This record gives sequence, structure tokens and C-alpha cells, in this order.
Amino acid sequence: MDTKKIIVLGADHAGYEIKEFIKEQLTNLGYALEDIGTDSTKSVDYPDFAEKLGLQVAKNPAKKGILTCGTGIGASIAANKIPGIKAALVHDEKEAILSIEHNNANVLVLGGRPFDKKKVKKILLAWLNADFQGGRHALRINKIEKIEKKYSHEII
Repeated sequence: MDTKKIIVLGADHAGYEIKEFIKEQLTNLGYALEDIGTDSTKSVDYPDFAEKLGLQVAKNPAKKGILTCGTGIGASIAANKIPGIKAALVHDEKEAILSIEHNNANVLVLGGRPFDKKKVKKILLAWLNADFQGGRHALRINKIEKIEKKYSHEII
């Protein structure tokens, strides 16, 4: 299968149910999946899954990731600590599209409590079908990457 169609999925316990719903949707759409866990609603720590997912995506730029936790806030903060990760916490279709068109996000982050299946499906499709616009947005992404490199070896 085309590596551009590989999606890495990760969640903590609070994001488990939405991850399973997303997994079903992506399977129906023909995506190859790598599910890095968790595999239940038993309490676990979101930074562990954000790190694992972030490293998988960062090592292979053809992959994208979808990460979920209770609100999505903690998971997005943790994932964005991995160099090369552009994790976007998204709440609607417009944000999903813009996270790709303007920010070239490689990780979609969603809150799992509560979640609306119809809304999640719309967000997912919008994110998967959007394309990075480049141009002035590429200049901004380059600036973000320079900041990341500048401070990656320094302690602030």
C-alpha cells in the first residue's frame, strides 16, 4: 500500500473510544493503520502515547498521526515536543482544513470526551482531503522549523 496512506493512531484511556471509532472509519476508507495503543479504558498516561506516535510520524514523513486524549490538550502539547511534529488540536472541519492548508500538520489531535460521531467523521474527512497550500504558509512553516532547531539543544 502507498505509504502516504499510513495513519498512526494513538490514545490514552480517555481517547480510547474515539480512537476505535476513527480506526473503523479509516479502515473503511482503505487506510493502512498502525495502532500504538492504548487498548482499553484502563487509566494510562497520554504523554507515553504522544511520544510513541510522534516518533513514528517523525521518522517517516509519509506517515500521518491521529492522537486522542480526554480534551486533546495534553496530547497535543506532548506530541509537539517531538522535533518535526506539527500536532494540531482541532475542534471542527474548518480548523481541520486550515491545519493542513496553512500549517501542514502531520498529527491531528482530537478530544475524546465527549465526542460526536458525525462531527468526528466530518473532521476526519476534511483533514485527510486537505492539501498544504505552500507559498506564504511555507515561509511560516520554515520559520517554525528554524525556531525548533534553534532551541532543540538549549535549555530555556
